[in-house]
Amino acid sequence: MAGKTITRADLADAVCREVGLSRAESATLVEMIIDEICNSIVAGESVKLSSFATFQIRDKNERIGRNPKTGEEVPISPRRVMTFKASNVLKKRVLDGQKKMHK
Repeated sequence: MAGKTITRADLADAVCREVGLSRAESATLVEMIIDEICNSIVAGESVKLSSFATFQIRDKNERIGRNPKTGEEVPISPRRVMTFKASNVLKKRVLDGQKKMHK
């Protein structure tokens, strides 16, 4: 089920086609949007893109894990992780797209 990977350049091309900005302006706009999202997430803010997804930072406590090869217990240090929660609209589009592929 390997498909095409969408890159920043692909996004900039789509903006160029749809909005009519130059390629350079489109690339700059895409970079600005990605930077704003990244900076907000790093600052610990929740980023909600309506009808797409929510990105949040979660703090995870220290815990004990196991090395699967040896079974040895190893402490896993506390850390911050980013979570991605798809919106119901996106989930439905993915499910509908899957149904179309199997017909």
